[in-house]
Amino acid sequence: MSKPRKDSAVSPVVGVLLMLVVTIIIAAVVSGFAGGLAGGAKKAPDASFDVKISNSGIWGGSQFQINVLGVSEPISTKDLKIITSWSKNGISNGATIVPWAGDENTNVHYKTTGFVAGDGYYQAPLGYGAGVEDWVSSGTFKQDQFFGNYTITSGTSMKSGAYGYTSAYGGYGMTNRYEYASGSTYVVGTSIDGMQAVLGANWNILRPGDKVRVSIIYTPTGTALFDRDVQVAG
Repeated sequence: MSKPRKDSAVSPVVGVLLMLVVTIIIAAVVSGFAGGLAGGAKKAPDASFDVKISNSGIWGGSQFQINVLGVSEPISTKDLKIITSWSKNGISNGATIVPWAGDENTNVHYKTTGFVAGDGYYQAPLGYGAGVEDWVSSGTFKQDQFFGNYTITSGTSMKSGAYGYTSAYGGYGMTNRYEYASGSTYVVGTSIDGMQAVLGANWNILRPGDKVRVSIIYTPTGTALFDRDVQVAG
């Protein structure tokens, strides 16, 4: 009398094939999900800049300037951060410039009492030209010029300078070249001018030929749109 034969419900080969199919499906789902995340990620715009730093020893010829040569799309300075760093004679300094916060959080001021936006206070570097709705070249600067309040596009200029006007007011280089002089509206060690704001204290020891590292960061992605050494001119 023969015994009845028992067949397995699924052969080992079919089982392996089913597992392989399931694995492929899962991999496809994960890949599609990851691709969707990558496709939705914010992409940094392309931009080209010409950065210049000069120190002539007097206020009128000392300037930090960024000229925007071109951008793939207009960029709000609310989405930018500028970082500078340098080292000379055992002194290291620099600055991190963030957008205007609408209060006395700015690091640029000439007057030491009271806070009036636009009256001795502003956020460096100031914006000029294309992308800046309302601007003036001198006098009381407009809030539209404060870093963080304007948009950069091809033709925009971003500038900061050393403080000074006439010998009556004092200022950088008014008494001795490459030195700050006390004046009626400028108090050395208390007031901060545009060059100190973008390069840090003791920036005036820099001379033509010295180098400053300048980085322009697009904060939504952390991408450096510009990151290189800039040679100081006279």
